[in-house]
Amino acid sequence: MTDPKKKENGPKPKVLVVDDDAALAETIADALSERAYDAVPVASSREAKRLLLEEQVDALVTDLRMPHVDGLELLAISKQSGPERPVIVMTAYSAIDSAIDSIRHGAYHYLTKPFKVEELALFLARALDESRMRRETVALRKALRDRFAPSTMIGESAAMRRVFELIERVANTSVSVLITGETGTGKGLVAQAIHAQSARAAAPFVSLNCAALPENLLETELFGHVRGAFTGATARRAGLLREANGGTLFFDEIGEMSAGIQAKLLHVIECGTVRAVGADKEQPVDVRILAATHRDLREGARQGTFREDLLYRLDVVSVAIPPLRQRREDLPRLIEHFLAAARARHPSSPVRRLSPAASARLLKHSWPGNVRELEHAIERIVLLGNAAEVSEQELLPVFAPDSKESFLPEDEVLPMREIQKRYAQWAFQRLGARKMLAAEKLDIDFKTLSKLLQGESSEDAKD
Repeated sequence: MTDPKKKENGPKPKVLVVDDDAALAETIADALSERAYDAVPVASSREAKRLLLEEQVDALVTDLRMPHVDGLELLAISKQSGPERPVIVMTAYSAIDSAIDSIRHGAYHYLTKPFKVEELALFLARALDESRMRRETVALRKALRDRFAPSTMIGESAAMRRVFELIERVANTSVSVLITGETGTGKGLVAQAIHAQSARAAAPFVSLNCAALPENLLETELFGHVRGAFTGATARRAGLLREANGGTLFFDEIGEMSAGIQAKLLHVIECGTVRAVGADKEQPVDVRILAATHRDLREGARQGTFREDLLYRLDVVSVAIPPLRQRREDLPRLIEHFLAAARARHPSSPVRRLSPAASARLLKHSWPGNVRELEHAIERIVLLGNAAEVSEQELLPVFAPDSKESFLPEDEVLPMREIQKRYAQWAFQRLGARKMLAAEKLDIDFKTLSKLLQGESSEDAKD
């Protein structure tokens, strides 16, 4: 709580002190002024009404029983003109029922006369702090809504319009949403948009990449642990489920989650409680679950790699994001947007625009890495460009040509092992130097790809 005696910086909160006893109103206002408030004594309730409607007032302290306009009417006027403005009412003991009625109509607190000014100052400071926090929450929620609103996401194609419509329809609900799409299509951005448009927007948005952590670390990261639960657990950890309490938890690449963690997550969704590793008791959590995957979870359920009951819990509503090759009409605007953003990040770059030939080349590319690959390609164009206008020739370092000549010599027969290495290295570069995506496209594991990129054959990699 803010100490009113420490309000030395910034404007003083303006407080109207209204009482038809002018001497009492002045005494209270003088005492509040000594505590760094801009307190204004008002003996006329009609004048108080005018000030509330015409001037900036941060708080109202008013008597209940007054001629012309009583305290309850002033309370109603205050709530209409400034819904977040706190109101504290003063009343004689004989009017206690009216004071209680004022609380039902939105007053922050009531004080019975006589009272100590320190008591009034205490409740006034609390009320102003809470009012400020409510205003900040509203402003934060609006900022999040504006930043992640579907209207700020780039896409005018019919496929993307369907995505935006789904975001709008599911955002302000509590249902779980499964976001599907290829790697790089923007699943995380859609999850943030759903959260930002929801009633939980001011609460935490916590993201967890299930493919980035091994099972033992994923468990403690998600559920938390108590001190001494395992070797190295020197301090208690709440876990991401508790950190996201009241907000949203986004599971990226949930298809990579192990069966054991899937079972524990299902329990959390069904029971609304979480037990930390090594803990004896469960703790309640209120979290909305959003999940994303590039895998076919229904096929995973048929093969036994993903729990069917968890899938049903997650897939209440599905949002399928189309790959970039299926929304080519959005490419010009995406290129323009990423070019402007990259130039802003790298103001020393001479690049200002793309030549018509370079633009045509970007539009022709298949973009297997989707929007993320496009963004990274534009970033490299800006970083490596040497002139105001980027030519088609300057795009060669950005991505390899689509033909096999980019990794095979024209008149030379190579051993199969060498072809494997060259093809893996070519695919890695073509996919924006992203190992996970390259391994997925080549249908090999991460370790095998790493060996191929280091110059070993696939047979060597398996040893």
